Amino acid sequence: MAAITVAVLTVAGCGSSTSSSTPSSTSTGNTNSAANAGQGSGGAGAQSVTNYLTYTGGKAGKADSSLPPVYIGWLNQQGGSQAIGPLATNGAQMAVNYINAELGGVDGHPLKLSTCFITSAEEEGTTCGQQFAANNKVDVIAEGGVAIGVQPFYSSIGNKTPVIAGVAATPVDAVQPNAVILFGDATHVLGPFGTYAKDVLHAKTAALVYPDIAGITQGAAAIKAGLTAAGVTVKSVGYSESQTDLTGTLTAAGAQTADMVIPYSDSSGCVNLAKSLTQLGITDTKKIVSAPLCLNGQVAAGLGGDFPVWTYAIASSLYGDPTDPGMPAYMAVAKTYSTPATAPDPWNIVAFSQILTIDRFMNEIGYASLSPSAILAKAKAFTGPVALGAPSLSCGEISSAPAVCNDRTQFFLYKGTHVFVKAAGWLQPPS
Repeated sequence: MAAITVAVLTVAGCGSSTSSSTPSSTSTGNTNSAANAGQGSGGAGAQSVTNYLTYTGGKAGKADSSLPPVYIGWLNQQGGSQAIGPLATNGAQMAVNYINAELGGVDGHPLKLSTCFITSAEEEGTTCGQQFAANNKVDVIAEGGVAIGVQPFYSSIGNKTPVIAGVAATPVDAVQPNAVILFGDATHVLGPFGTYAKDVLHAKTAALVYPDIAGITQGAAAIKAGLTAAGVTVKSVGYSESQTDLTGTLTAAGAQTADMVIPYSDSSGCVNLAKSLTQLGITDTKKIVSAPLCLNGQVAAGLGGDFPVWTYAIASSLYGDPTDPGMPAYMAVAKTYSTPATAPDPWNIVAFSQILTIDRFMNEIGYASLSPSAILAKAKAFTGPVALGAPSLSCGEISSAPAVCNDRTQFFLYKGTHVFVKAAGWLQPPS
């Protein structure tokens, strides 16, 4: 990871001080096109946020520790056997530490997280919701990777407290009147798999395998729907999360002969999928396309020190993308406030951006005027670009999912040894 830090900072240049953080209402439109593949800069391109002080509207220097703190509720699923985004909390805390040390907190006040974690039970969503609802110091809740207890959580907090998510793992968040999903939910940011299959791979058939666990089954359904809409014949096969040898599952899905193979899992299953694909002799990087959940330090450790050599779709900036003007700023902060093992994780990146963006909303409102309604109004009106996200946002434009602000994804070929090459710019689900 140290090597990739040096490489990216060298290629992209870490000295940029310009900021593209002014909200833009210009829509980039549907970028679905084979001609779009691999073209232009990564990330948000010219719209990339490169100056976090300007982005948040803070004041250079430390927050005033003598002032009352401002609290952000933080909800994540972690500590159990299933974890969709276990490192999201690291990214959120990284942002808080950075904001308090260098960006002046919130209007000069220190920023703190009020945390609640869901481990394995639906009722824990109720517990967390009640905890936040009873805390009158929490005017906004940030949500990490949560696939269990989402509906009970919303039922417990009611519609007053805004919930600002990075990537929502289930469709529940998308229909909540008090939710804003900055990077999109799984249903919409996984739909572009179909566009990529049709326009870039020119695939006719696809094999999709996934563990039957909360959050992943919904995502797998979204991938299958996107492929089907694009005219790709897909065979999907689920398996028990306790299953380690997945050669039979891959074979049942027709992976050996399919034009596209999609191993879709949380980080805990990526090692087994990678080993089984290799055992079957399926090693074509272009053919194997996955979500970024496998870009995890634990996965790399389980495979001898490197990530699976596949193609990855990601709805945020990608750590290691030398064409992304917004990545050097993140890497510079991560060097001080994170660790080489956690900084590249996509959930770390998304959560870091979430907290920066909430800090922006709060600074714009001002400490004296902070309220749930004011924060929700700012969030719903935000058109981006969001730090480390898509060039612009379209919150509320999807009638069936009004909380979703993005449905675009970019794709990268992984060459191994921390080298990524952009395979397609921001693609949307099939028209």
